[in-house]
Amino acid sequence: MSRPAPEDPRAARTRARLRAALLEECAERPLADVGVAALVRRAGVGRATFYVHYDGLEALAVDACADVVREAVDALHAWRGRPDPVHAPPALRQFFAGLTPHAGLYRALLAPGGGGPLGRVLHRDLRARSLAERELAGAADAPLVASAVAATFAGVLADWLHGLLAGTSDEVADQVWQLLVALHRSR
Repeated sequence: MSRPAPEDPRAARTRARLRAALLEECAERPLADVGVAALVRRAGVGRATFYVHYDGLEALAVDACADVVREAVDALHAWRGRPDPVHAPPALRQFFAGLTPHAGLYRALLAPGGGGPLGRVLHRDLRARSLAERELAGAADAPLVASAVAATFAGVLADWLHGLLAGTSDEVADQVWQLLVALHRSR
């Protein structure tokens, strides 16, 4: 089995600078108001370099938010043993509490109901992780529950970020956790 080639460190540094510059720009203005010229100036790279790495600002924004997707997936799977059916694991509560600094950017990429470019990445990654864990446990309903878990979490997260669901970060973490525990027990 062959290993993937290691990433060019220069390319990784350039993408990291672009991601950091985008997060800084989005802290000052909505994503829709961010321009490539200002972004590359802040990152200290040329416009052509930007386009070597990304098709556009949305692709960069999704890449910059990819850590949020990984954190969400990890937070949902951070418990072992028998889950508390009422209270979310600490990692899930921390995840929701940590969304505030870049909530505007997440709202721009995550449509109500869980759609949008970030929603698609979240759904894909969460479904894959849930499916792997359900199959490892020998659950016959693994594909169904994995899809339901991914859709439920992405939808609740998006609706909360868009103000369609009321509650503090701890309250919504507990509520989505209760839904997910119920989904796992339903079949």
